Amino acid sequence: MKYNNRPQAILLLKDGTVFYGKSIGIEGTTFGEVAFNTGTTGYQEIFTDPSYFGQIMVTTNAHIGNYGVNADEVESNGVKISGLVCKNFSFNYSRDNASESLYDYLEKQNLIVISDVDTRALVSYIRENGAMNAIISTDGTSIDLLREKLKKAPEMNGLELASKVSTKEPYFFGNKDSKYKIAALDLGIKTNILRNLANRDCYIKVFPYNASFEDLKSFEPDGYFLSNGPGDPEPLHNAQNVAKEILHANKPLFGICLGHQVIALANGISTYKMFNGHRGINHPVKNLITGKGEITSQNHGFAVVKEELENHPELELTHEHLNDGTVAGMKMKNKNCFSVQYHPEASPGPHDSSYLFDQFIENIKSSIN
Repeated sequence: MKYNNRPQAILLLKDGTVFYGKSIGIEGTTFGEVAFNTGTTGYQEIFTDPSYFGQIMVTTNAHIGNYGVNADEVESNGVKISGLVCKNFSFNYSRDNASESLYDYLEKQNLIVISDVDTRALVSYIRENGAMNAIISTDGTSIDLLREKLKKAPEMNGLELASKVSTKEPYFFGNKDSKYKIAALDLGIKTNILRNLANRDCYIKVFPYNASFEDLKSFEPDGYFLSNGPGDPEPLHNAQNVAKEILHANKPLFGICLGHQVIALANGISTYKMFNGHRGINHPVKNLITGKGEITSQNHGFAVVKEELENHPELELTHEHLNDGTVAGMKMKNKNCFSVQYHPEASPGPHDSSYLFDQFIENIKSSIN
């Protein structure tokens, strides 16, 4: 039985620190950058978010799996995290509209999971020592062999991952008879972003990460969107060039998360890897234009250099993260372009940030008129 007598599992950090736990019954070994998410709900959305590709997820909520999974609550076509570390894994669930247990869902996708880990100690350690590569194993592989495998794992800094999660072929989302047409560059787009645009009378054509501006332009869109996604934005030279051409044409442009960073790079503003990223559903942000606060959902390990943004003659800081003062949003002064570092489609609070999609539509309306 998977419930009892579960074998010991290991989490090995790059600096040599070891945490022990138990396997939930899926054998194997996997590596990635260890990251933690402070959300108390939404584990299925987290696990299927393409922005988490290449990361081992540590959940700070004590119970994972207790409400099962639902087919309508995915952000992509499958699990995108490299592995999962949690405190208590629930094999049973108690939600009426759940389609299956989390265990059955993860077993189908062969995701390596370690439970019974002291996640409070682990998260405290990561906070103090920074995000780093890690390897987890549930199949009895020795620590010495795990250590050798971990040495070969690529670092997140400088790593291009959008190509791993982007669509291979263009596809459409929404009603083709909608009022507005949006060309979206898929760097790891979340399904709920597409839902939010479709709900605002938009018909979206989603293009692969390496599509050209001419490809996007051929759809004759009313606006352009640069999506969220995993990895370092610096290697995404094609996406940066696409952003430059959209801005040169002065077409409505909206970017979220990785797309926000790409827009910054297209304007000559640097990005950097954070000591610890922002991942959770309770991050406070201040809208510097309205003075209002927002409780936001965030998931990023890179950020825009604030000093360069503030000194840029054509850009304005519009949103600031209240915990650490990092850039949470910006807009161009003389172009129809704005972007945010967080996720308005998640809308915790429950709808603090959904106005950003309305703002995008208003920008499109003004460009048409």
